[in-house]
Amino acid sequence: MASFSDLLSSMEKSADTFRVALDDTWVQGRTAYGGLSAAFCVEAALRAVPDLPPLRSAQFSLIGPASGVLSMKAEVLRRGKSTAFIVVDLTGEAGLAARAILSFGVARNCALTYADLPMPLVKTIEDSPSFFGDRPVISFQQQFESRMAGGARPFQPDEDPEYRIWFRHRDAKAREGIVPLIALADAPPPASMVIFPQPAPISTMTWSMDILTDNPQTRDGWWLIQSKTETAWQGYSTQSMMVWNADGKPVIAHRQNVAIFI
Repeated sequence: MASFSDLLSSMEKSADTFRVALDDTWVQGRTAYGGLSAAFCVEAALRAVPDLPPLRSAQFSLIGPASGVLSMKAEVLRRGKSTAFIVVDLTGEAGLAARAILSFGVARNCALTYADLPMPLVKTIEDSPSFFGDRPVISFQQQFESRMAGGARPFQPDEDPEYRIWFRHRDAKAREGIVPLIALADAPPPASMVIFPQPAPISTMTWSMDILTDNPQTRDGWWLIQSKTETAWQGYSTQSMMVWNADGKPVIAHRQNVAIFI
């Protein structure tokens, strides 16, 4: 089983393109799950463009299956004194799989300091049972440790469609930095699966995020992820999501649109 840091270290550059072979333990069905594709896009941008400031926001369109050897190509759309906008295309054996538009920006002195994203009251990591269980159903889920801190599990139609889960990489080398965190932030299944009456396919279509700190850090690799379904109809669900560190500091505010086949 290749670890996350193994995947990153195996990424090779040829001309202006980065390539990495997808490991079977990182897939969801026939494709890399969205968080891995997104993380590869960000890693490619960081390697392709020197001296980038911290990542501030990102929009990912997950267009098709990402399978086989994956290729990432980054292009600078604009770079100014304090910000840079970069687009990254990720292709697999079936063609274009993902497109990322990434916004990087330096920290600036600002008269405003405001935040209203408090972490909910949840069980401690030690008091939280495993979310995925001993034998995760989907391959990539075995790459993470999970603890159910609140909310519900999939396939409980009488519960509110919301998760609150402690997560960390099993790979101790992948517990720091924005790229491993992006891979982890998409590890939970869509919250709409709570109200699924039985298992059914899903596919994330778009994912947008705002990174709220220029140096994401936490204790012992643990992050709290919250996902809330807002709507689910006509074959699509929308969900709002948050990531806090172990001390309750908000780190990522994000949302997704997910195709649901039920």
